[in-house]
Amino acid sequence: MTEPRTLPTALALWLVIAGAIGWWAAFSLTAERFHLLMNPGSSAGCDFSLLVQCGANLTSWQGSVFGFPNPILGLTGWVAPVVVGMAILAGARFAKWFWALFALGMTFAFGFIVWLIGQSIYVLGTLCPWCMVTWLVTIPTFYAVLLHALRIGALPAPRAARRAAGTLVGWLPLLAVLSYAIIAVLAQLRLDVLNSLF
Repeated sequence: MTEPRTLPTALALWLVIAGAIGWWAAFSLTAERFHLLMNPGSSAGCDFSLLVQCGANLTSWQGSVFGFPNPILGLTGWVAPVVVGMAILAGARFAKWFWALFALGMTFAFGFIVWLIGQSIYVLGTLCPWCMVTWLVTIPTFYAVLLHALRIGALPAPRAARRAAGTLVGWLPLLAVLSYAIIAVLAQLRLDVLNSLF
């Protein structure tokens, strides 16, 4: 059964925008990784200081968790939100099972970046600029897709949870900002970012 509501145009627009930004960040990180491979001993173009850099993240084992550079996941994965968003804008309606699978994929992406954020702040002690761009778009995209899947009944949840999801959709910007604030506080407490920058 397809979704019973009107086409989620705002979600579709966000998926296209976030997907494009996320893909560009992944492409930039992939290019930096190739640069480091071809020029051993050089620094990445996004290495601004010991704190703000990509190099340490890209060359660490955390940067290739699945046996290949993590940005390759982004190059392939961020295509999906763009395609889904464009399809919705073109008038497509997706079945509930599709939204459930899409929400599952975004949950994996969210969980993965939460782990990477922890590794970056607490283990590597760096803030990777292009990684942070990825965090910036993954977090609200996860919330948006999850809440949409809940409110249309694509995920098993009580009626009250579906109503709550419908209400929370209007609070998505605040949810994203609160998430960013938590990351900023954790980074400040662990890395003393403000003193490092000034």
